[in-house]
Amino acid sequence: MPIDATLPYDDQNVFAKILRGEIPSKKVYEDDWAFAFHDINPQAPVHILVIPKGAWVSWDDFSERASAEEIAGFVRAVGQVARDNGLVVPGFRLLANIGPHGHQEVPHLHVHLFGGRPLGAMLAR
Repeated sequence: MPIDATLPYDDQNVFAKILRGEIPSKKVYEDDWAFAFHDINPQAPVHILVIPKGAWVSWDDFSERASAEEIAGFVRAVGQVARDNGLVVPGFRLLANIGPHGHQEVPHLHVHLFGGRPLGAMLAR
């Protein structure tokens, strides 16, 4: 069910539980700002989720309230995960679903990195 990205943060969401170690994940990266892991239902040969360590519901919430240091740290982490996983060449897709129209399913900011094959058009025309 899509999430309203304007709702308050729910610390019982699946990504909060992953950050606390209550749910296992296949970690690929971690630093002070971000945690990255393989998606349990991959939609491409490489499908990695990157989440900030702070309690942010969506990109809007994060961009409005996070510190410049948190934002820079998270954005740099996303780039590092892409480089570490060989996605920069030949290319990858970076996706953040926000709110009901964007079909956000977990109320914790996260970005998807897809790669490992040609991905085709972004949206059906």
